[in-house]
Amino acid sequence: MDFRETLSIAVRSLRSHRLRSALTVLGVVVGIAAVVTFVTVGASLRADIVGEVEGSSANNIYLLSTPADDGGPPDAPRPVFTEHDVSQLREVDGAVRVVPQGSLPVSALTYGNDTVGRQQVTATTPAAFEGATFLAGRAFESGAREVVVNERARTAFDRNLSVGDELRVTRRDGDATNVTVVGVVNSTGTELPFQSFVSQSRFYFPTEPFYDTVVESPALGVNQRVYLQVTVVADPGGLTATQAAVREYLEGSDAAALQPSGYDLSARTSGDIADSLEDLVNRLTRFVTGLAVLSLLVGAIGIANIMLVSVTERTREIGIMKAVGGRNRDVLVLFLTEATLLGAVGALVAVPVGLAGAWVATGYADIGLTVPLGWVAVAIAVGLLVGALSGLYPAWRAARVDPIDALRRE
Repeated sequence: MDFRETLSIAVRSLRSHRLRSALTVLGVVVGIAAVVTFVTVGASLRADIVGEVEGSSANNIYLLSTPADDGGPPDAPRPVFTEHDVSQLREVDGAVRVVPQGSLPVSALTYGNDTVGRQQVTATTPAAFEGATFLAGRAFESGAREVVVNERARTAFDRNLSVGDELRVTRRDGDATNVTVVGVVNSTGTELPFQSFVSQSRFYFPTEPFYDTVVESPALGVNQRVYLQVTVVADPGGLTATQAAVREYLEGSDAAALQPSGYDLSARTSGDIADSLEDLVNRLTRFVTGLAVLSLLVGAIGIANIMLVSVTERTREIGIMKAVGGRNRDVLVLFLTEATLLGAVGALVAVPVGLAGAWVATGYADIGLTVPLGWVAVAIAVGLLVGALSGLYPAWRAARVDPIDALRRE
């Protein structure tokens, strides 16, 4: 038989058992669609998070104290960098400016009659906004009761914030203060010397008079403000040398003396953080994709099962084919074609289903959709391979049917 005749017989056989074929295809669709969804979500997450970090200023060196060997992003920093550290880091060769960052213990922010709970409330200095793009207004002044918000924070309330509006800030100790919005900074954060993994609403307050977290400086023996993070903005031409000098200073710094047991000081650039995040996202994607492959295995078992049933049901048909001149190879190719068609149809249906699932997931997570086109081709190839491999044993079994015994079957 030529291939067109084989294909025609295979299609006719599958159509004669439409419900059974549809349910078999459904098993393949679920498996491949799950793989496509998880891979696409992983690629989208990697593009969104890693792209944002890589898009931040390439000459920033981020200093934090984080749990040792956590293998992930620094999500639990400790305030260990004193004012003494900040002043000493300004003297490091290649340091253009040094920007400290602390977290304000705020329980609520109120604008008019609308109150929001926990938000990203950051204490820093006016130096953080040098070179930043303001959509409106300006940077705050040190010592003033002023606040700068990013573009996303402007829409955190029922009514959008504008320059000149008053916010009421309630601290966790119950103390409340009114502040004036003086600037709306570009929400991408690419020009701000802050490490950020996702786009969030952010409110920036001056350390003076709002930030009052202090410890005793080991080097000076006096109480000083202590910060969660310090960013050294380096001369781009000497970033590597500046990073090495910063790490050398940290070995004998206040931060080294203040950090708790089990924590390490890190001095990482945007590129270092992007590599770490990309590795983490890739590992998570591989893990969840591996779970989805289990569904694909179920689909493969379904194809093998339906083809074995088909061989049993069509034993007499196989005997007639061989009696009129059909070769073992013709029977083998026929059943392999049927199994491959089931896998191919499942893959073709699964790709759009999987992409639709990824679109819903990324929309819910508020990240951009990135379609890994290579994986779409792989998904279709996997469907064909699953069908062919699942049908291999049933086809071989069909080819070995003895025509005389087959013709005796009723």
